[in-house]
Amino acid sequence: MKPYRGRIAPSPTGYLHLGHAQTFWSATQRARRAEGTLIYRTEDLDPQRCRAEYSQAAMEDLRWIGIDWDEGPEKGGDYGPYVQSLRTDRYREVLELLKMQRLAYPCRCSRKDVMESAIAPHETGDEPIYGGTCRPPLGQARRFDPSSEERVNWRFRLPEIENIEFHDGGFGSQSFRTNSDFGDFVLWRHDDIPSYQLAVVVDDHDMKITEVVRGADLLKCTARQILLYHALGWDTPDFFHCPLVTDETGERLAKRTDALSLRSMRESGQTPEAVLRQFQH
Repeated sequence: MKPYRGRIAPSPTGYLHLGHAQTFWSATQRARRAEGTLIYRTEDLDPQRCRAEYSQAAMEDLRWIGIDWDEGPEKGGDYGPYVQSLRTDRYREVLELLKMQRLAYPCRCSRKDVMESAIAPHETGDEPIYGGTCRPPLGQARRFDPSSEERVNWRFRLPEIENIEFHDGGFGSQSFRTNSDFGDFVLWRHDDIPSYQLAVVVDDHDMKITEVVRGADLLKCTARQILLYHALGWDTPDFFHCPLVTDETGERLAKRTDALSLRSMRESGQTPEAVLRQFQH
């Protein structure tokens, strides 16, 4: 078996909350029980929402509750850089590989266009299933002039009908169907930012992650990412998704839930032990 390598990957768009703490604590404990290596990665691809102060606060607040890591932005390691905004050239390299395989194609559809042409209803908060307006015929490349000023999204071409099945360490057997549960998804945004789906697969492969521990809201993303692993000929890591933490109304915690942020708890005088007890039972 490969040596265990896990990771925690905060996005610095706000202060971390109790739900993040629970997931990152689970990731830490699984790495330690396996006598493995834990990697810290900063997922800061969105320049409009990510801020350096949140990045620093995340590391401080996680260390406050007793989480530490072996590789990361401040510690270094053999597989850096551990900050996504410093890895754009690598993501672009992989995008070009997918273009060469004709698995990535340019899409001129706006979000409104996608909503209006969706091939199936979508749940609130979930993305509509792309109807394939810009998808070229199978085996053909869509004509696109990169010198033009027109900005496009690059989408991943899904298999027509395929069941993506995997075993999740937290939620058991999972199955998602292409073009039914999700459609051709964005790899590279029109504002020249790589998508989460592409970046996280490249990072986890390059950093030799053997198990991905994250929240249950990303279960469907796992099916998308497995397709990318297969397309690129890369080994797929194991997955372990954690239950989401909700507030008193039953709503999933968000970074705007300031009262339950680690920073607010810390400043209010709560102890790390009191915070950990909230999700250890």
